[in-house]
Amino acid sequence: MRKLLTSPAKMSMGNTEDTIYQNALKYIADLSLNLMAVKVNHHPEDFLGWCKTLHRICKHDINMNLLEEKQLLPLKKLKEILEQGISVTQLKMLRIAPWPIFANIVNDMAEQQSLTERLALMTHIDGLREQNLSDMIEEDRLAFTGKHTAAHDPSMYQFDVEWFAGTKGAKTFHMLIQAHPEDFDQALAHIPLTGDVSLVQYQAFVATYKQIFAVHTDGEKAPLMAATRLLAMRRPDQFIALTNNKLSILCQGLNIAKFNNQDFDSYYQDMVLSLQSFAWHRQAEPENSEELSLWKVRAVLVDMFLFADEDQAQNSNYIRMRDKPTKTKIGVAKAVKRSKESAEVLVDKALAGEDIPEYLLDMRSTIVNSVQGGKTVEQAISLMRTIFG
Repeated sequence: MRKLLTSPAKMSMGNTEDTIYQNALKYIADLSLNLMAVKVNHHPEDFLGWCKTLHRICKHDINMNLLEEKQLLPLKKLKEILEQGISVTQLKMLRIAPWPIFANIVNDMAEQQSLTERLALMTHIDGLREQNLSDMIEEDRLAFTGKHTAAHDPSMYQFDVEWFAGTKGAKTFHMLIQAHPEDFDQALAHIPLTGDVSLVQYQAFVATYKQIFAVHTDGEKAPLMAATRLLAMRRPDQFIALTNNKLSILCQGLNIAKFNNQDFDSYYQDMVLSLQSFAWHRQAEPENSEELSLWKVRAVLVDMFLFADEDQAQNSNYIRMRDKPTKTKIGVAKAVKRSKESAEVLVDKALAGEDIPEYLLDMRSTIVNSVQGGKTVEQAISLMRTIFG
């Protein structure tokens, strides 16, 4: 263990990694005896491997029964610092990685980072992109803007809509989206669906977006983070979606100055243009279909290089809703009622399948009424199959 704890001192590290290591040592000192009791069989030669190894030890190998209560906080802080080290080191790879390495790392992280779900979300968004927000059903509009709700029937929305950047906390943003979707449509119309996005086009989006908040709120500033979600869903090949939680770590890993939630200029000039300068981003459109699916959303896939806890995939809103146990206590579970328009859109998607028998198609209106009343599409169709199948 002593060899492991001191090995970064012999590694070739930059200032960022050295700072992370020095911060880790502060908490290692409080846990030294407990760590020394752990047998170490693997001694990585690079800082990323060191962070991963020590993080695993802190999470699984250290004897929690021997820790004093005052040591729990240092252990928590040490794990957080190691997670920071993993993210920063992996993000640094982006600055030099060619496309094949980028794609390989994304695929290697597929299970841990819920790549299948993320791509399912982006495929769904791709089907919405040419629609106006004002024309979307509420569930689709929330999927585009990043807020997962009980209305997202897991049989129809087989992904967490909050991947890349959840916006549930941006209450004013969602209030305005619901009340004035056509104004946000005007903002997004400045961003072309194909080709490069110029600074002039981006600035036109920003001006229109800010005007929505200026007109419809009492002086509330337009939030950058929510805007990046809109931009990333509009052009996932060009824009990265940000949250306050991941902004600092992205700036560290990409070696750019940290900016705040109103700094629209730095987001574009420093972060977006930096990403677009990297070799993997400049890659020509690949012929391989699997690689193409990644290439089309390559900017938002920067998230795949952030630390992912082994439990992250199971904490997906989709997984939790899908696997939510059925209530057995007396009483009726609260139904999620939908608008008729939403129910019709969801039912029509389900009935478009090739294996749908004719009698179910004839019962469309009955199924729509059931879904509108609160049943999931799967429940409504299963009931009809049970009765008439």
